[in-house]
Amino acid sequence: MELYEALNIHYSNYDEDSRLLSRHGSVEFFTTIRYVEKYLQKGMRILEIGAGTGRYSHYFARQGFEVDAVELIPHNIEIFRQNTLAEESIRIFEGNALNLSMLQDESYDAVLLLGPMYHLYTLPEKRQALAESLRVLKTGGMLFIAYCMADSSIIQYAFGKNNWKELVEKKLLNPETFEARSTPEELFEIIRREHIDQINQGFPVRRLHFVGTDMYTNYFRAMIDAMDEETFAFYLKYHFCICERQDMVGLSNHTLDILQKTGNT
Repeated sequence: MELYEALNIHYSNYDEDSRLLSRHGSVEFFTTIRYVEKYLQKGMRILEIGAGTGRYSHYFARQGFEVDAVELIPHNIEIFRQNTLAEESIRIFEGNALNLSMLQDESYDAVLLLGPMYHLYTLPEKRQALAESLRVLKTGGMLFIAYCMADSSIIQYAFGKNNWKELVEKKLLNPETFEARSTPEELFEIIRREHIDQINQGFPVRRLHFVGTDMYTNYFRAMIDAMDEETFAFYLKYHFCICERQDMVGLSNHTLDILQKTGNT
């Protein structure tokens, strides 16, 4: 089965909006929004690449920003359009992160690349997605890139669900270094910080933040979902205090690499 077909099947049967709206899923959403909003000013143009059903695009369009969105999966685009309000200034393009030829150079003040790196499996593909994102981003603009981290998957899937033997046999987990790898069959690419640094190497960017957007939330989903409002608010306060601690961030399920474009690509 080709990757596009597999992704189409997966996202046609998976409710991403519900994940981000659940209490434990909302931690990732609130954290991402918090950091994007640090760098937004009135009148800025935003591009979201791999926009899914539009959870983030809708949020920013409803705050008054002009938003363009690129999405690969037709099912997601259909839901995106159904949920778009008349007052939203938003355009939706069908396309992928490796080829944004429909968009002009230096057109956007902020670019959100919050899904594509989950499904790109080679360094050249990841660097191509980064190059295209930077091409359409204005110099001085902000790029927000989401990744799925490897060690959280090792802890939760290899050990938590007792799949470590299968992973070792399939050569998806090195039993000596515990470096993990993914293939399109697994759908989701998992990564470490040093690999992210390799992706960025040589591009005209500077890193402003490297954030764990859910940190340890997914290790304790039931506990998080059972919290009362006061306790959850206090948990979020704690989460925001630790989400940039580099001694902890590697165990987050998802991270956000926040880069500023410093020159032309």
